[in-house]
Amino acid sequence: MIQSKRASKARVVAKQQSGFTLLEVMVVVVIIAIMAAAIGPKLLGNIEKASISRANTDITNIVSMLELYKAENYSYPSTDQGLEALVSKPSGDPVPKNWRQYAKKTPMDPWENPYKYLNPGAHGEIDVYSFGPDGIQSEDDIGNWDLKN
Repeated sequence: MIQSKRASKARVVAKQQSGFTLLEVMVVVVIIAIMAAAIGPKLLGNIEKASISRANTDITNIVSMLELYKAENYSYPSTDQGLEALVSKPSGDPVPKNWRQYAKKTPMDPWENPYKYLNPGAHGEIDVYSFGPDGIQSEDDIGNWDLKN
């Protein structure tokens, strides 16, 4: 009988001591929110810079593939043939004489949109570009004309 009283008293004490109070949980949530508010914008800014840097690198690589395509086939693909001409043999004019696969898949920008291609370009012989983070034609477009500086 003495043991059962001790056991039930131990259970009562254990129940009183286990877990967190609502106040403790709220303090932790507030601290995490303050940290996220301070660090979040910096982290997101770096992610955006990294995405833009990746887009510039992708565009440079695509232009290199297109230059190789032109060297082997005597002309760039038409706008209608597009960048898909790097992945599968295009039909229509100009017909590539020595086509081979230049890329495994059609290039996508960091925002999961296909890169744009114009031949002739508005900024040079060809234009390869992305509409950037907003996905619409605007001031933040990233193109091979930016890389010539």
